[in-house]
Order: sequence, then structure tokens, then C-alpha cells
Amino acid sequence: MAVKRTHRMIQIGWPEFGQAAYPPQASSPELEQRVDKLRARMDERKLTHLVVYGDREHFANVAYLTGFDPRFEEALLILSSHSTPLLVVGNECEPYVGVSPLFGAGKLRRERFQPFSLLNQPRDQSRTIREIFASEGLNATSMVGCVGWKYFSDQEHPNSHYAIELPSYLVDTLRELAGHDRVVNSTDLFMHPGYGLRTFCSPSEIAYFEYTSVQASESIKRMIFGMREGMTDHEVVALGGTCGEPLACHVTFTTGRTTALGLSGPRDEKIERGHPLSMNLSHWGSNSCRSGWVASSSRDLPSAAADYVANFAGPYYEAMGEWFALLRPGTPGGQLWILIQERLPFDKFGIFLNAGHLIHLDEWLSSPIYGDSDVLLHSGMAIQVDVIPGSPVYASTRMEDGLVLADKELRKQLKEAFPDCYARCQKRRKFMTDVLGIELPEEILPLSNIPGIVPPFFLAPNEIFALES
Repeated sequence: MAVKRTHRMIQIGWPEFGQAAYPPQASSPELEQRVDKLRARMDERKLTHLVVYGDREHFANVAYLTGFDPRFEEALLILSSHSTPLLVVGNECEPYVGVSPLFGAGKLRRERFQPFSLLNQPRDQSRTIREIFASEGLNATSMVGCVGWKYFSDQEHPNSHYAIELPSYLVDTLRELAGHDRVVNSTDLFMHPGYGLRTFCSPSEIAYFEYTSVQASESIKRMIFGMREGMTDHEVVALGGTCGEPLACHVTFTTGRTTALGLSGPRDEKIERGHPLSMNLSHWGSNSCRSGWVASSSRDLPSAAADYVANFAGPYYEAMGEWFALLRPGTPGGQLWILIQERLPFDKFGIFLNAGHLIHLDEWLSSPIYGDSDVLLHSGMAIQVDVIPGSPVYASTRMEDGLVLADKELRKQLKEAFPDCYARCQKRRKFMTDVLGIELPEEILPLSNIPGIVPPFFLAPNEIFALES
């Protein structure tokens, strides 16, 4: 059981953990292994075909299997029991398929389907989607699984197995060929928190997520230390810079009139002392977020919020210390939910969403952490430290970054394949335990370069929270 520790404030320079080199892309053999694992799951469910949909927002399942992500357009990966997978793309994505290691190795076929292209682009040089499906062997004897970005419970839809979120013209065509009841939702194969394929990260995925976490967290660090009164939110965000990696979600920055707008980006608000402020930056596989006040001390806060540290942000930090201590394989996700509900009651802290979730190429994969969840945490999970309090008086606080749960074997594999990444994770662990007083199970690998660092007052960033040892 986690030991309850009281928060305290310490004055330190933020540590340097080193920059991460861009890691190599997952190899064709690794991607082939993912396809093979998926085919084994298909066999268990007696699926003859799997149709994996992707677009700019919902790209991660296609990218996980192929290393290709659709840009501007939609895409469809058609996987059968034995033939080489077929990637169906639009006009502009056709040459971009070359980014896929599978395609380069001759393990992925490509076909242009021009209706996936933007409006009024050429449409006269491709087969119909029905012809493409039929040529892949889809017929009245087929059992087809559809993979999009959501699956549904019986509480959400009375026929959840047949509720499919892909564009209707695709699903309609599949059902014309195979029959209504032979086309089902199979998104859980990728995204279910307990057994979804993408919840078991490989060393190459961990190394990439660590790379993007370093980039995102260093950007947030530059924003915090460069922030000055009178700057605009756009100017602060510009301080963060960008490494050029794709964003996993919009940049958010709220203060002043945008404080209550949660997902808002910068809107030319001025940085003013005595106002709350929240910001995030998220690349694929990472999201770094901090919330606090534009202040140097509690004296700058509104009188009603003067006890922000003692009565809100401090208790939050204490609860998160206990939260970390529960992060080990075998812990039911519901146990973390109960901890947060008991330690940070809703009436005061307003925590409405899950007390943490899984992250992958997409910022929110799924979550094992919810009321009554019996989903067990397991090795390979990439977890977002995303527990969001909100108060009309105290605003918010946050220590949101990413980590991976890795058992002894996965840590060994990571150390052998990516020794520098592994070493940085160990340095972060040491800082969090020795300096911040946060108890970490041996399986936790922190990915961010600002791990557990929470300054309540952004104009005094070297004053941060820690826990009594």
C-alpha cells in the first residue's frame, strides 16, 4: 500500500536529462509481426477479412500496422487471412505510401481509390470500392471485421457488435457483399485497454514516444521559463518551438478570457499576474501539460484562492504520489479510480474524466481507469498522467506527462535496443524518487524531461512541489 506523504515546496533548478536522438522507424519485420498477431486474433474470431479505416484524425491503427498515416485523405487497409495486405489510398497519398517499411519490403500492396481524394480532384482512373472489395475475396461467405476509432458497449447501442463508425458508403458496400450480420465492429482488437494490440508497446515504440515526450516537455519548459507579464499567449507558445513531428492534438493555451474554454488554443490573450493559466503540447505518443497561476507567490492570487497551494494543488500532488505507487502490472484500473475519488472528492476538485488513460500515436487510446474497472494494468502500457482537477476558485493544477509500464523483460529489451533512452528513463526515476519523494514501482519508465515537476506559480518556476520523505 502506498505511504501517504505530505507535500512541501522546494527551490531547485530543473534538472537536465539530455536530448533524445530521433529513433529509427519500426522495421518491416516488426510490422510483419504485428500483422501476424492481428491475423491470429482474426482466426480466433473466425474473421476472413479485416478492414482498417484511417483519416487525418483517426490514423493510428493504420499507422501501427504499416508505418503509413493518411494525409488530407482517407485510407483503408484490407487484410485477409493469407494474401498480402492492400492499402487503398487517394491521389495525393499514393506516392506517400513509400514511407511504409512494409511497402518497401514488398509486404504491402497499394491501390488508388480516387473518391478518397479531396473534392473535384481527378476521379476517372480508379475502380469502384465494390470492385476493390470483391477482388479481395469479400463475398457472401466472408466474415468482415471493421476497425475505426471506437467500439461500443451494449449500454451505448442495443446492437453494439454491429454498430460501426466508418463512413456509411463503405459499410453499406461491405454489407451488400457479405450480408448485414457478417460485418461487425472489431476496433477493440487494437484499442481495448486490456487486450488491444496497441496497449503492448515494443522497445521501438517506447523509444519513439520518449523522443516525442522529450520534445513536448522541453517546449513546455521553454514556455514556462520564457513567460513574462504583458506577453500574448501566441508569443509564449512561439517560445516552445517545434521539432516538426505531427501533433497528436491541438495546442491548448488558456488564460484570461479563455480560462474556462478548456480546449482553446492561443487567442491573443495577455499574460496577466493573478490569472490562472494552462497549456499543453502533444506530439504523436506524447502530451505535456501544466496548469497553475501567473504569479510569483500566493500574494498575487485572488483572496479566495490565496490558499491554493495548501488547499488544492498540494493535496492534488499528494494524491498523485499515491497514484504513482499503484502503477504496477496487475493493479485493477478501478483501484486508481477509487483512490482519486476518495482523496480528491468531486465536490472540491471536480475530476470528471478518467484518472489517467492510455496514450499511443493518438493522444487518447483508451483507459483502464474508470469506476468498477477490472481491467488489469500490464507491461507495455503507455500511460498518460492525466488527472484533471477543476475549480471555480482555484482553477486547476497538473503534472501531465507520459510513462510506460515495463516488466523486467521489456526493460531488458529496451536497454539492449535503445540504451540512451533507457538511461534517461532511469535518471528521471532517480530524480522523482530522491528529489521529489515520489514512490515509483520498478516497472515505471518516465518519458518526459519534466517528470513530476509542478510549479504552482509560473513566474517563480524554480519553486516546485515535492513530497516529504
